[in-house]
Amino acid sequence: MQVDPLEMNALDLLYMPVALLSAPLWARKKRGGWPERVGKIEPMLSERWGTQSESKPVVMLHAVSVGEVNALRALVPLLIDHATVVISATTDTGLKRAQTLFSQTCEVVRYPLDCSWMVARFLDTINPDVVGLVELEVWPNFVSVCTKRNIPIGIINGRLSARSFKGYKKIRALLRKTFTRLSFVCMQDDAYAKRIEALGAQQVKVTGSMKWDALDVSGPLPNPTEAAIELAEQMGLDLAKPIIVAGSTGPGEEALLHRVCPLDVQLVCAPRKPERFEEAALSMPGCTRRSKHEAQPNSRFLLDTIGELSLMYQLADLVVIGRSFLDLHGSDPLEAAALGKAVLIGPRNSDFTTQIAALRESDAIEVVESQELGARLDAWMAAPEDRMRMGIRARECVAEHQGASKVHAELLLNWVKS
Repeated sequence: MQVDPLEMNALDLLYMPVALLSAPLWARKKRGGWPERVGKIEPMLSERWGTQSESKPVVMLHAVSVGEVNALRALVPLLIDHATVVISATTDTGLKRAQTLFSQTCEVVRYPLDCSWMVARFLDTINPDVVGLVELEVWPNFVSVCTKRNIPIGIINGRLSARSFKGYKKIRALLRKTFTRLSFVCMQDDAYAKRIEALGAQQVKVTGSMKWDALDVSGPLPNPTEAAIELAEQMGLDLAKPIIVAGSTGPGEEALLHRVCPLDVQLVCAPRKPERFEEAALSMPGCTRRSKHEAQPNSRFLLDTIGELSLMYQLADLVVIGRSFLDLHGSDPLEAAALGKAVLIGPRNSDFTTQIAALRESDAIEVVESQELGARLDAWMAAPEDRMRMGIRARECVAEHQGASKVHAELLLNWVKS
């Protein structure tokens, strides 16, 4: 597609040198889907697309990566009887997760880069009646083009950490118009709402977090599924011995856990990012790696695959939430909590303050300093009844905070009707 220079705007011209200057960084990671990244998404759409989009309004949900995609699990079923749902994702892992969860009922596509002509081509194909941006993925050209086409667009399940807010404040003058253009802004809590209002957003509501809704806490504490037991057998885990699962670990944390975890306990580390798998393996000398497909009894295991952490959590006697002990800002503890697991997390957890505050209020999670981690692991592994009681409190806490997905579904469908 040839681009008419008159169709380009000042922001497009700004993106070009930024892309060139940052090329050495993003070129290090292999990326596919370039036709879709420039807005050419027609080949990704299924044969049912034309019929669906003609018979029902189109609700587009944009979820950047895996975490945001997972948050849609309770929302999508509330929409599909009333609308054709299109889910877009930015990252390869997010796109794969969306396809796994939703390809049978929704259209799943890759979100375009934010050049105006790429956005226009994307929207020409999808032609949504309303767009919900999950958490906070606000790109100026995408919002601007939607506004010019009278497509309501806003934030659902929004969150804005103190760290991110500092970054946004530095370019507040450039983004204020973008935030004021949003038709609706649904934030998870009061602190997030105040921050986004300071950036210029209007029509802000506090609607809670959909991540609570994506979790099934009905019935008694669940037993491991057949798929989880099969995973254990394939890796060589002994279900008769205690298992600690460290989920979404970051740099340096595998080495920390390897050092402080008792040798008579099986430790499974699951790094957050695939590009860290080799580094993590070196930090756990002699570990059994899932990717090698070699069932090998051991005390140290590396879950170096995508999409199997949920199964591994089912097998855990204790869960440690990664990216929270050293230089990052935490990972989501809710999935482990909903499974009725005792959960430990480090003090660097600013990206999930709302969820962690709720769990702490229910005495359903423990925040542990890195220098105390070994002692706390020993203590928890010696107290199975305490672990069970914490798991029960965690499931009750999750149940108490559910309901945001229904609120978001009603809001999106009301915008379609208006």
